[in-house]
Amino acid sequence: MAEGPTGSTVPRRQLGRYLRDLRNQARFTVRAAARKLEWSEAKMWRIETGQTSLRSLDVEAMCKVYGAPDDLRDALMGLAKETKARGWWHAYGDVIPDGFDLFIGLEEAACDVDWYESELIPGLLQTADYARTVMGADNPTEDDEEIERRVNLRIARQVLLTRVTEPTRLNVVLNEAVLRRPVGGTTVMAGQLRHLLKVGEYSNVTIKVVPFSAGLHSGVMSGPFGILRFPLNGDSTPTEPPTVYADGYTGDLYLDKASEVARYDAAFDNIWNTALDDQASRDLISEVAGSYGKN
Repeated sequence: MAEGPTGSTVPRRQLGRYLRDLRNQARFTVRAAARKLEWSEAKMWRIETGQTSLRSLDVEAMCKVYGAPDDLRDALMGLAKETKARGWWHAYGDVIPDGFDLFIGLEEAACDVDWYESELIPGLLQTADYARTVMGADNPTEDDEEIERRVNLRIARQVLLTRVTEPTRLNVVLNEAVLRRPVGGTTVMAGQLRHLLKVGEYSNVTIKVVPFSAGLHSGVMSGPFGILRFPLNGDSTPTEPPTVYADGYTGDLYLDKASEVARYDAAFDNIWNTALDDQASRDLISEVAGSYGKN
């Protein structure tokens, strides 16, 4: 893909996806929506497929026609301002309201996910108890009801791995430290590691571990990240470009320039090849789970 001044396509793709969903919910055809907005159908297609940036005023007009609630309208208008950016950082709690998680849209659309994690179990593999501990520590001012809502959302996302139609293929590499950090205490951690062993039996999921003994590898320099890939069109081109995602403390990083993705691809290959093989990884996870069970 081109790497000109338009920068990342992520915000354009996400904005188009949400606007398309709003149009469908309002039961407008593309033709009817275009007529109401006094635009061409071609313009509607470019917007909904993320082919063009948008002014926030245009988004406001579309939301009005579709009857979108005020908080969603404000979120989409904020997202529209990012469609002309060279890169994209999304900071939580800025213009995006609670419950409007842009990553979830990407994750749901992806067919393949490669993930390296150095500190915590990835969200798609967390148990409710483990997720509850992480959510509570990361959001100390939220009440129990809000924490539980977030936990339920995280667990609901995991259906991507078990859905009947085209479940997501997930390749995960964990740093050994992830296994040995007793998040939530030994009982919670033992349950979490047993859950890893169960999910690791799925045909579309592979979980490997980089042991401490591996020494220096690319993940030490890169930190945690995921690479999301999307289904192919009929001509074997991706429906959307591969996207690198990194969850930051004050904001999330999305990268989809070819050179950026290639560098993370190389990093993941190095981490994957450095990790223990499938059976040795399962053996280590089982051994650590057993050690928690004895405490």
